[in-house]
Amino acid sequence: MENYKKGQTFFLGLQHVLAMYAGAVIVPLIVGSSLNLTVSQISFLIGADLLTSGIATLLQVWRNRFFGIGLPVVLGCTFTAVFPMISIGKEFGMGAIYGAIITSGLIVFIISHWFGKLVKLFPPVVTGSIVSIIGVTLVPVAMNNLAGGVGSPDFGSTTNLLLGFGVLLFILLLNRIFKGYIQAISVLLGLAVGTVAGILLGIVDFTPVRDASWVHIVMPFQFGMPVFNVSAILTMTIVALVSMVESTGVFLALGEICGRKLTEKDLAHGYRAEGLASIIGGIFNSFPYTTFSQNVGLVQLSKVRGTNVVTICGCMLVVLGLLPKFAALATIIPTAVLGGAMVAMFGMVCAAGIRMLGKADFSDSNNMLIVACSITLGLGVTITPNFFGQFPQSVRILFESGIVTGALTAVVLNMLFNWKDIRK
Repeated sequence: MENYKKGQTFFLGLQHVLAMYAGAVIVPLIVGSSLNLTVSQISFLIGADLLTSGIATLLQVWRNRFFGIGLPVVLGCTFTAVFPMISIGKEFGMGAIYGAIITSGLIVFIISHWFGKLVKLFPPVVTGSIVSIIGVTLVPVAMNNLAGGVGSPDFGSTTNLLLGFGVLLFILLLNRIFKGYIQAISVLLGLAVGTVAGILLGIVDFTPVRDASWVHIVMPFQFGMPVFNVSAILTMTIVALVSMVESTGVFLALGEICGRKLTEKDLAHGYRAEGLASIIGGIFNSFPYTTFSQNVGLVQLSKVRGTNVVTICGCMLVVLGLLPKFAALATIIPTAVLGGAMVAMFGMVCAAGIRMLGKADFSDSNNMLIVACSITLGLGVTITPNFFGQFPQSVRILFESGIVTGALTAVVLNMLFNWKDIRK
């Protein structure tokens, strides 16, 4: 399944870019608009984000003696960091954001060796629960997008639903009828056909493409030199630790999909690459980076598990960061079309988690409790976003993510019930 020609590999890489593009672009849009940046400044943020996301992805897939997990991992800005960055920016300015990002990345780089030793805390009952949580907590994102996007005036309209479900049906038919390359790029073909349908329906806006410039040079410290504020650094360090927990689940999921048993050293290399990526992000006016869960589902769905495709994806992101006109093309994909593709991709993440849970011993009722509580709390926090709204910001950062809440629940309960097995 991995022996594809160069042209075919290109389109497989493009498929990964389109799968993560919306998530990558929305972060600089939210942060920039919240901090009252100009249109040109927000455009700069988007370019910097794409460029450094590509660099971060390449660092992660490049497995060497110092960093890089060597799995088909795509990195993008963690959503956990969005609101903390906005708070820091409003209180201390843009320089404090980048000073905190650089410092937190350095801290992750330093502690990666010790954090990697926690692999014993992730047996199948824990990893399966975490990966299942990743899948189910992404489902609301997929369904909201399929309906047109939260806040859209035509949310849930017949046009959006027909377009979204039409894309999903098209992807399913391609996987049923074809094998090999066509099956591998089924998501990309679904996005292309859905966008063409959107153009025919008159719901595709080409304004972002017309307004974008042709070339964009990303300069370090565009918004001024970094400022190292203790409060901001502590906040972003907590965000970084949360991201490490999320990444652990994604790493283990990809290891399972790719048939590779990850060691403490592998995990440490993965964390170290993320820390290095955040340092680079802070220098180039961008963001802290973590593994993107949506691309895990794409790896499972396409059955392409080599790193060559993701390397192509990383190179494309670097180029898109320098060529805004081409980068803007991906933004014209209707939200409902993305949602239809996401249903398939995120569902595959859930399926991967269920498969991993099949290796757990469910004759032990304690393992049933671990799965039940972790998935319920993870999903519960996701569908009740203000659950911890009355708690301090430092606590909310830890628990407002359903993935992190569920993951911590699974790890703690496993330590409570299976401590003897962990100590072996």
